[in-house]
Amino acid sequence: MELDFRKNPAILSNMLDVMADGVFTVDAKGHIVAWSSGAARITGYSGNDVIGQSCHILEGQNCKGFRVLTEFLDNPSPYPWGICNQECKVLGKDGRELYLFGNVSILRDEQGHVAGAVGTFTDLTSFILSNQKIAVLEEQAKSREAFQQLIGKSLAMQEVFRRLRLAAQSDVTVLLTGESGTGKELAARAIHALSARKDKPFFAINCSAIPETLLESELFGHVKGAFTGAIRDKIGVFQAADGGTLFLDEIGDTNPLLQLKLLRVLQESEVRRVGDDRAIKVNVRLITATNRNLQTLMAAGTLREDFYYRIHVFEITLPPLRERREDIPLLVTHFMKDNTKTFNRDINEIAQDALQRLHEHPWPGNVRELKNAIEHAFVTVADNCITLWDLPPEIQRPSLKTSLPSTTSSSLDPAEEIRIREALQQARGNKTEAAKLLGVSRVTLWKKLKFLKLETPASP
Repeated sequence: MELDFRKNPAILSNMLDVMADGVFTVDAKGHIVAWSSGAARITGYSGNDVIGQSCHILEGQNCKGFRVLTEFLDNPSPYPWGICNQECKVLGKDGRELYLFGNVSILRDEQGHVAGAVGTFTDLTSFILSNQKIAVLEEQAKSREAFQQLIGKSLAMQEVFRRLRLAAQSDVTVLLTGESGTGKELAARAIHALSARKDKPFFAINCSAIPETLLESELFGHVKGAFTGAIRDKIGVFQAADGGTLFLDEIGDTNPLLQLKLLRVLQESEVRRVGDDRAIKVNVRLITATNRNLQTLMAAGTLREDFYYRIHVFEITLPPLRERREDIPLLVTHFMKDNTKTFNRDINEIAQDALQRLHEHPWPGNVRELKNAIEHAFVTVADNCITLWDLPPEIQRPSLKTSLPSTTSSSLDPAEEIRIREALQQARGNKTEAAKLLGVSRVTLWKKLKFLKLETPASP
């Protein structure tokens, strides 16, 4: 039996209905004329729902996928061969957003005038949503190791990240506590960057770095003639940070009189410049930080109790590096990448013994000390691998508080020299094997041999 579509259009109609893709036709005004079963399966709209309706029927508030069809009918000339290919988002009958990829071809009458169009579309919704989910999971995986400029995958840092997110969701006054070098300013910047104030100014002031006589002027500003040297009016950082965030580090080092003035700013949202009677309204989110025990300062009378409770609304404690040692390899990698750009040197490896020593160090200076140690290594390293001897002396050898002896010394540690000689003898002069026996890298062993001026036994 011969299939002649022209004599039996029902055959063509049945073929279109079994297709997985949607097929439809519209007239010259964009009204739907035909709607296949595939189109109904994808969108949920039956032919009775859409035939005679404008093609805009599938559009929602955020879905404007078919709107271009009427523009195409009005002016098909910009499209080659009268065909428009497009990815679009439409609204299904059940309210779901559908991602479609389709093409539409112009239909013309015998005089060449636009009579309508025929279109097909494929449902890409599951594919698009799957890829979006993968992207979200990848982003979440990244976020487990970093939060803004803070690095860490330890449970302690994950809790810090969680509390920083909570703080960013409101204007709550935050107190950041932790030892020096733990990243309190980075935490303050992260809160600001994720808050509703992110497009407004961020200012950071270290209260212990500015003399008491100047700190009040720095914070609140002054008027001309308020004190000797005040030759012009000056606004303080509270005014400069209006609408944004002000970070006051080492807040425990401020005197009780200044604490009282800061308390008034927090309660009244206004400042008075030094030498000025007028109050100036400000809208500033305050974040404070300290590495001192504020309750001890309060008991000693150097910290006002009312001020303490005003700044101690939401506390976030940043852990010392020694309590999150599992983050050290991650931090080392991060600092190495940074220094690669700074020093324009392709140094991308660190010897295992050097990494082990970094892991064992007590880190009194915390992350800041680690950052400086990697920067020191970039200055001393000879090739593309950081070795134990490229680290600062106090990290290489915990008992060393001063610099290493000069390289003219014939010996550094008699016991270590004996171990090296024995390893070389056992390895028959093979430096690679000797390094394995000693548990150090070959480069580290080579540097020690050079420093100790040891001759390598000749291999047999």
